[in-house]
Amino acid sequence: MRGMRILSALIISAVALLSTVGTTAPPLYSVHALRFASAPYDVKNLVAGATAGRSIDIAFTIWVVRGGGKTILVDAGFYRDKFIQQWKPVGYSKPSDALSTQLGIKPEDVTDIIVTHSHWDHMDGVDLFPRAKIWIQKEEYSYYIGDDGSRAHTGGVDAIDAPMLFKLNGEARVNLVDGDAKEILPGISVYTGGKHTFASQFVGVTTSAGTVVLASDNAYLYENLEGKLAIAQTLDAASNVAAQARMLTLAAAPKFVIPGHDPAVFTRFPVSTTGVAEIVK
Repeated sequence: MRGMRILSALIISAVALLSTVGTTAPPLYSVHALRFASAPYDVKNLVAGATAGRSIDIAFTIWVVRGGGKTILVDAGFYRDKFIQQWKPVGYSKPSDALSTQLGIKPEDVTDIIVTHSHWDHMDGVDLFPRAKIWIQKEEYSYYIGDDGSRAHTGGVDAIDAPMLFKLNGEARVNLVDGDAKEILPGISVYTGGKHTFASQFVGVTTSAGTVVLASDNAYLYENLEGKLAIAQTLDAASNVAAQARMLTLAAAPKFVIPGHDPAVFTRFPVSTTGVAEIVK
C-alpha cells in the first residue's frame, strides 16, 4: 500500500513537471516614454468634434521597453531634414541621440522596433538603429509600399520613407505581422483595429504592474480615452472608439493605457530624467 502511494505521488509529480515544459513565464519589462521634440497642434486635428481655437504642444514620443535581454522601441521618431524643416519641432533631439543621452542606450543596442503605423513621425527613424528587427503589420506594409519600393497609396508612409522600409525588408530586417492579437515577442503582443492608417496597431507589454498598452496614434490624447472620442484622423471612427475601449480591457488599469502624443504623460508619471517618463520601472 505504501509503495502504491509513493508511486502515485511520483506520477503526479511527473505530470506536474511535464505540464510546465514550454510554459516559461515571459519577462517583466520596464516601460519608459521618451519625448524627443514638441510642436503646437490644433486639438480639433486630434479629437473628433473638438471645437476650433484650442492648441496643445504635442509630445513627439518613442517608447522604450526593456527586459529579457532585449531593448525594444515602440516607434522610432523622425530625423530627416524634410520633416524638421516642415514642422520646425521645438526642443528637438535626434531619436538615437536622445536615447543615448537620456537613457544610455546606443543605437546598436536596440534589438527590435515595433512600428505602430507608417507615418513619418513614427517610422522615419527606424534606419537609425542598425541591428534592430522591425515589426509592422503585413497589411500596412503591403498597402503602402509598392513592389518597386515606391509609395503605393497616400495617407500612410511618406514618399521619402517608402524606399527606406522597402530596402530594410530586402535585407530581411522587417517582420510582417499577420493580423490581430499576435504575441510577437515573449510577453509583447500587438493588436489592430484603431484604423488610424490602413492597418495601424497598438502594443500590449507585460510588466510587474500588469499589462501596459501603448496606444500610439490610435489614441492621441487622454481626452480621446477619457471622453470615448475618436481621433480626428481615422479611416473608421467606430473602429477607433472600439479599439480604445478594448485597450482599457487589456490594460492592468486605465492609467496604463498610454496615448501617443499627450504631454500629460510626462506629468502623470514620474520623470526620471529630462524628457523621460517612467511608466513602469
